[in-house]
Amino acid sequence: MLPRTLRTITRPEISVTFPNGASSNFLNVWLRDHCREKRSYHPTTKQKLVDTASIPSDIRPDAVREVQGGIVVTWPTSSFEEGYESFYPWSFLIKYSYNPPLFDEPVKRKKTLWTSEIRSSPPTVFYEEVMTSEAGVYEWLRRIDEFGFSLVTGIPPTPEATEELVRRIAFIRETHYGGFWDFTADLKHGDLAYSDVELRGHTDTTYFTDACGLQLFHLLSPSHTHSGGHNLLIDGFRAASLLLAHHPHIYSLFSTLPVPSHASGSGSDSLPSGVHMKPLVQQPVLVHDQEGELVQVRWNGDDRGVVGGKGWEGRMEEWYEGVRVWEAILRSEEAAMWTVMRRGTAVIFDNHRVLHGRSSFTGQRRLCGAMTPGRRKDGSARGKDEDEQTNASGGNGATTRVASYIKTSHYFPAGTQILSERPLFTTPSYPAPTTSEIKT
Repeated sequence: MLPRTLRTITRPEISVTFPNGASSNFLNVWLRDHCREKRSYHPTTKQKLVDTASIPSDIRPDAVREVQGGIVVTWPTSSFEEGYESFYPWSFLIKYSYNPPLFDEPVKRKKTLWTSEIRSSPPTVFYEEVMTSEAGVYEWLRRIDEFGFSLVTGIPPTPEATEELVRRIAFIRETHYGGFWDFTADLKHGDLAYSDVELRGHTDTTYFTDACGLQLFHLLSPSHTHSGGHNLLIDGFRAASLLLAHHPHIYSLFSTLPVPSHASGSGSDSLPSGVHMKPLVQQPVLVHDQEGELVQVRWNGDDRGVVGGKGWEGRMEEWYEGVRVWEAILRSEEAAMWTVMRRGTAVIFDNHRVLHGRSSFTGQRRLCGAMTPGRRKDGSARGKDEDEQTNASGGNGATTRVASYIKTSHYFPAGTQILSERPLFTTPSYPAPTTSEIKT
């Protein structure tokens, strides 16, 4: 889409009119501030080199001309800088137009909201494919993006192989639990995760301002070493969609009422003085972005702090009603996907979407795994600069990481599908424990 007219440059802004009749205005200072030439923008680090505060407020270009693929702005020599030219691609101007905005965001990647039925054919990739090709990494993360989790099969049952697998996505996030974990039920870090008790469906690190993004678990113990300890996954976005449809007043409460959370365990090997932390800013259970879109579920009953104080007056009864309704959704047989963990098969999930848990167990059970940092809203953990065009399915764009959640339309994408509406993958079913095993 090429600009048809470039109006006067004696004013503090340039107005560009496009062939479809739409136009947008760009302040001269905005154009100078967003120059992508080497003098102003480092080509390798993608960091700004221009000092925004030093740009004269009355800066005016000497000339503006159309060239193939964009416009060239000629800046005058002044006390601010020697004169030079800046090139602005049409795509850049359209994408970042603001007065008025002209860019329509592309169709969002679909999310499939799933039930426990997904156990019969879960999203799965093979370890060898992930470790030997960028296409394999992309297919892995595409499944995580759509379903909120994925299995990886064929992993050597060692912590070293598992750590290498995690690092195919991103660097490992260091917390008070350490970086990469290799643990048993020894209460080493003063948390119930390091015990043998049941853990109900929850998201982790609600006591961090920025909760961890992806989490991976890999069972290292042979099955004969323990009984129980089965894995639980719940699609939090599906649960939220049911809450919105059937209990909108609770959805509104869970979206607006900040809930306290904390980690306050007694002394441990890693922190002898004990754990005492809480988020800088309390957040609600259902977190939305500035456009009103659901981007995160934060739910951990074990780590919830004392509810009350400012903002809770007249809302306490509704809160406890909401807790009962929400937990009923999460604990339903339709929502709770229980599976038997296997050596050689890891599960990775989006901690901002999928709740996880486990049944109690007896015996010796050894796991390893790690957390990755929080996710960018556009889904990429690393890859091309935001202004570059990429094709994540192949070519040079194959290195683009689409880790985790990609922004949806209002609340949930219009194209969101329930599992039963479409086939998944031709993969082996993931065994479910019996009811008696779950209660072990």
